[in-house]
Amino acid sequence: MKYYIVTYGCQMNVHESEKIAGILERMGYTCGQSREEADIIVFNTCAIREGAEDRVFGNVGALKKQKKNNKNLIIVVAGCMTQKENTAKHLLKTFPFVDIVIGTFNIAKLEEYIRNVKNGRQLELWAEGEIDESLPYSRSSGENAWVNIMQGCNNFCTYCIVPYVRGREKSRKQEAIISEIKEIIAEGKYKKITLLGQNVNSYGKDLVPAVSFANLLKEICKLQGDFTVSFMTSHPKDLTDELIDTIASEAKVDKYIHLPAQSGDNRILKLMNRRYTREHYLSIINKIRAKIPNCRITSDFIVGFPTETEDEFMRTYSLVEEVKFDGIFAFMYSPREGTVASKMEGQVEEKIKHERVNKLLALEKRIQKEEGKA
Repeated sequence: MKYYIVTYGCQMNVHESEKIAGILERMGYTCGQSREEADIIVFNTCAIREGAEDRVFGNVGALKKQKKNNKNLIIVVAGCMTQKENTAKHLLKTFPFVDIVIGTFNIAKLEEYIRNVKNGRQLELWAEGEIDESLPYSRSSGENAWVNIMQGCNNFCTYCIVPYVRGREKSRKQEAIISEIKEIIAEGKYKKITLLGQNVNSYGKDLVPAVSFANLLKEICKLQGDFTVSFMTSHPKDLTDELIDTIASEAKVDKYIHLPAQSGDNRILKLMNRRYTREHYLSIINKIRAKIPNCRITSDFIVGFPTETEDEFMRTYSLVEEVKFDGIFAFMYSPREGTVASKMEGQVEEKIKHERVNKLLALEKRIQKEEGKA
């Protein structure tokens, strides 16, 4: 029996696909090279942008003929997109050949759903879920091993659906993380360990007693072995001086920080509910560069946020020009149903969004060339 997994979205989804693969391999499936040879196909979905959902619908729809020719084929749709109940029900109604629809919290029950599918289609979405430490992994990222240190997000940026589909922040216990990393080191195959969370900087605040992310990094760096450790993603409001000092002083910590700014204009940042200003963001950049001169810094930006004027966009442009990031990811604002920003007046025209994102990316390309990074 063979499985085939299609993964959309962030590194967290990539790692969760490794968990899904681990469950399937425990059941006796092996990884197939194509959808055509698979006995079970899993779509692990993303809900961050509308385009990701459209691709899922298109790819699921394309399986109708394969399912007709192979009645025993099991089709699973999981992840952030399906955590939204309306989307999950629409999926089942539109694609009656889909067998299992689950959300982000109940991946651990996938084996049970697969065994029950002969009794009818399976739809189950949990409102919340605990972190399951018992799940197996089938790691698939070469010399890099993903380690999830927390799940969920408490920030509620007005453009973002993540808190609604991933739930509130829950940190894994430090000893569980250390134990997993010891196992990774013992395997001897992984040179890089990447810690994952929607906002790793707030790791440990919900634990009793509380543990800082910087302290977790220090404990990891005490472990013997030939490896480096990195992390993603950081929120500027929670990036502490202690963390900067730890990155600077610990030889095993990769000198790299992905620090999404999203905008360079204070009014837009406030509308986004980012809870920092342009000035505060720049002060963090200055601290990093003073204490870690060789640190690579990358960032994310959203252009065309509701009511964004040309002058406000140019403040984002000037921020990128001033900081000279080692790389940026720039996106056009995409309304997500259920978020505050989707209901805001003053939605920016698509044409203007395209012009702004292209202008920002052209600047980034010029900077890379001038700095010799391209």
